[in-house]
This record gives sequence, structure tokens and C-alpha cells, in this order.
Amino acid sequence: MHRDMDPREIERDRPEMPRGGRGGSDPERAVERTESRDPLTRELSLPRGRAREHVRSRDWEGELRGSEVRILATAGAFRVVPMDELRRPQDRPHVHRKDVERLRAEGLVRTTPYFVGRRQTTLVSLTERGRSVLDGARRDRGGESRQSFYAGLSKPRELAHDTRLHAAYRDASRKLEGRGLRVERVVLEEELKREYQRFLQEPNRGRRESSGRPGRTAEEIARWAHNHELPVIDDHVQFPDLRIECERDDGGREIEDVEVVTPHYRGAHAAAKVSAGFTRYGAVGARFGGSSGRGRGGRGRDVRLAEEMLS
Repeated sequence: MHRDMDPREIERDRPEMPRGGRGGSDPERAVERTESRDPLTRELSLPRGRAREHVRSRDWEGELRGSEVRILATAGAFRVVPMDELRRPQDRPHVHRKDVERLRAEGLVRTTPYFVGRRQTTLVSLTERGRSVLDGARRDRGGESRQSFYAGLSKPRELAHDTRLHAAYRDASRKLEGRGLRVERVVLEEELKREYQRFLQEPNRGRRESSGRPGRTAEEIARWAHNHELPVIDDHVQFPDLRIECERDDGGREIEDVEVVTPHYRGAHAAAKVSAGFTRYGAVGARFGGSSGRGRGGRGRDVRLAEEMLS
């Protein structure tokens, strides 16, 4: 361990054992079952219960418990998350703050004071060491797409927007689960755009005479967008802030594309986002009207809604 712990704190964190038992209590198993259903931690071979277990990665060795692993995965999946949103209903008061402080002391997360609107909070993001712990603990999913994890803040000027992604996901995932869907993974806009850029530049690879300009025709771009279930508006592929990939009971796949709307959405940009049919959430997580990513083209779209988003 990298810092001294108060023995009283360790005792408080230790799970209660039933009389006559040696661990593995029903509450402990219930916690593990809950953690195993978390789509962000499902593919990780890391602790899931309340008791801390030994973990060794390429550049870190220590102990983690399930709630700390969940914090690491959540911060990594969304790049940055307000600390207050890391608390789950079943958590004891402020246990998430103790977990974050311990992870910060271990060098696995970074915390940053910040104002979301008029509310002061603390933002939590992964360090490179924290991401290494997650990446090194992945299970083989047989070629299936994996959950991506990110370290550090990407664009500080976009923090006001990015800090609201997790709240939008939380709201959307509850509705999806209420429809009987199982969330499989979360894909951020930057991952979709990175894949798109690889597609655009693929014809230029290995060509010394290439100017670097995208080597794709409009028809090829339209086909790529169609295959990735992304709309094209005014010859531009539209990307959601985040995509939630889900699975039905019959094994079929569905997606929910989510856009977080802030007062900075104006003019053609706002109109294109409305026309794209993404499910829209307000700046503080309240849902606005609009079609979801499941049914693009099946529902009429009114560009005048762009003005409603800003009212």
C-alpha cells in the first residue's frame, strides 16, 4: 500500500460476517451479483465484492474492492464524472467519497474541483495508471467489441458539456432496462469519430503522393454511415455524444444514441442534431422531446425543435 490507513477506517470498511459463518454472506453475494450486471465492469477480472482483494497490474499493485472497481470503470468509460454521481442507492453515506480518496492516494484517479452550473462538485477522471489497471484486467470476449476506457481530461473547454454525459447515460439506461434491454457497452463520440477517420484515410495509407485529404466518395461515406446506423445531414455524418449498445432477450441488438443539449447549441448545428433523431437530454439531465436512435426515419422531425431546446 502507498499510504498508511487508519485501522478504524479499515474496520468500518470490513463487511459484517454472519454468526457462525466464514464469509460469503448473502449480502456479500448480492453485492457481487449487482456488480456482475454492471456493463462497465462485466468484462473485467477484478474484485466485485465488499472485501478488498489483491490486484497486480503492469505498473501498480495493491488491493481493490468492487465499489472501487466500479468507480474506476465509470470514470474511465465517460472520461470524467462528477463525484456525487458515483454514489449508488445501496452505498452507505459518503462511502463513495472514501473510495475516491483512496483511489486518488493510490494514483489511480485524479480529482478536480469544478462548478456544474451553480453547484460546486469534484470531477473524477482516470490516471494512466488507473486505465492500465482496467486494460490489463480484461477478459477475452471472443472478438466482441470491448468497452473503451480513457484517462485524463480531453478538452478542458468542453468540460461543461462532458460532465453531463454520465447523467444522461444513467437516465437513458434506466429507461432501456425498463423495456427489458440489457446494456452491453457505452461508446463515446470520439470513438465513433476515430473509427470514421480511419475509414476516410484508409485509401491514403502507404501512398507517398497522397495529399492527406479523405479518399472516399460521397457514396462510400453514405454506405459507411448506413452500416454504422448514423444519419447523414447535408452531406455530413452526424455523431451522438454517446451511443448505448443493448441486447434484447432474443439476442438481437439495439442502440440508443444520446445527445446532451446545452445552451451553446445554435443555428445549423442545433438543427442538424434535431434532424439526426438522437435522444436529447437537457444540460442537467432532463429529457427533451424527440425521436430516439432506435427509430430514425420512422418519425417526423421538426427543425423548429432546435429553438425549443434553447428555451
